[in-house]
Amino acid sequence: MKARLFTTFAVFSCCAAIFAQAPAAAPASQAHASSIGFSYSLPTDWEVVDAQPSLPAVQQQVAKSATSEEEKKGVSCVQIALTARHGSPSSVIVAVALPFDCFGQSMTDKELPGFATGASEGLKQTFDLTSPMYGAYTLGSHSLWIERAKGTPKDSPSSLYTVEIACSIVKKGAVCWMAMAADDAGLQTFEHGLVTLDSDPPAALVPADAFAKKP
Repeated sequence: MKARLFTTFAVFSCCAAIFAQAPAAAPASQAHASSIGFSYSLPTDWEVVDAQPSLPAVQQQVAKSATSEEEKKGVSCVQIALTARHGSPSSVIVAVALPFDCFGQSMTDKELPGFATGASEGLKQTFDLTSPMYGAYTLGSHSLWIERAKGTPKDSPSSLYTVEIACSIVKKGAVCWMAMAADDAGLQTFEHGLVTLDSDPPAALVPADAFAKKP
């Protein structure tokens, strides 16, 4: 488990760098599906960003600090399932997937808190996070872990965002959705986006009582 946790730190250090970027936008679409077994919907006025061209360079940079082959494997396997933005200043939403068939290991719900904590640790490479709140909830047959904090980009200390991370494990991989919300509308869009996990019916990603139960 410890090795997997360190791997997750490396994976999300990689993804945090993508999360903070603002590359060129592509035409928006509403539903975004991943091959590992989930989909997530956003309003059509959100701009979908093509982060794939910059991902290999970020992976190569993060891999240099990896201390094990498992960490390097995790970094090389990570997928950016969705990057989208809206408004000015922009709110940004990213969905990150770690396919088990590439990683060579699977995870269980017991390992979800450790995996999700790695997401937060990875984001600390790019953001100063304060006033964190944590929660745990279920959508259908799937468990989710969530964190909400105030976040200031290290390269823009005058900017303040709400940073929220929700993670789950599906049959074919692990996934985290991350929001850098510039305003309440951006946060509400992130939380109300419809998500489908494996064969469960669609549901809002973050229910109103998400922070009522502590992980």
